[in-house]
Amino acid sequence: MREDSVTAVDDRLLELRADCGRCFGLCCVALPFTRSADFAIDKPAGKPCQNLQADSRCGIHTQLRQKGFSGCTVYDCFGAGQQVSQVTFGGQDWHTGSRERARQMFDVFPVVRQLHELLWYLNEALTLPAARPIHADIRRALAETERLTSQSPQELGELDVNAHRQQVNPLLLRTSELARAGVGRGKKKERRGADLMGARLKGADLRGANLRGAYLIAADLTGADLRGADLIGADLRDTDLTDADLTDAFFLTQPQLNAARGSAGTRLPRSVTRPGHWTQ
Repeated sequence: MREDSVTAVDDRLLELRADCGRCFGLCCVALPFTRSADFAIDKPAGKPCQNLQADSRCGIHTQLRQKGFSGCTVYDCFGAGQQVSQVTFGGQDWHTGSRERARQMFDVFPVVRQLHELLWYLNEALTLPAARPIHADIRRALAETERLTSQSPQELGELDVNAHRQQVNPLLLRTSELARAGVGRGKKKERRGADLMGARLKGADLRGANLRGAYLIAADLTGADLRGADLIGADLRDTDLTDADLTDAFFLTQPQLNAARGSAGTRLPRSVTRPGHWTQ
């Protein structure tokens, strides 16, 4: 892939990051959460979080983990918040509009969030040279997904986003097969949907592994080699990635990484950033 094309895709990935300054705190209102280790309180969908201020900013943003809201620190909307706030609703704040408009915004937000997550995967697929044979198909799927995000609030509210996801998934699966071909393949590398909770995988050779949807909660992946692994949908909550090598691992998102533990020695793909709470 040409360097200028890669740069263009990287720029699009940057646009798919949350920009809370251009959002009206939608994730703090539209989404529900239940009192747990991740959230200190119960909150139904459509009700503002008690920590949300009048300016749509979080009043305890710098103390979320200490205050019992670690779940907020691992959430990312893939830029859906600013898309819905500034584009879909043209900068109209849910605070000042009708109840109907607020309800529409809250209904549309999770739909756009799913579409933006797909945009993340499709854009990343275009950065993988091995997937070049299907880049044209990926671009068509990307264009259609972008078109869907630009629809009216009513159209987005009626969209069957799961049906669209099912149309995109075969392309992502084929991308994975092409990208992992010849990279440390073997029966032990086929871990799709595997229950690896708490697994002791310190120093494991997982190059080119298929870890799609794998449950890696609290697994020990210290020093593991995950180069070229497919991590789409893998549950990395409390996974220890200290000194692990995730260079060229793909379909890894910032929310997954934020939920894991790591260190300054953890090597990451360029599409994500090192979480601030990791050991420095």
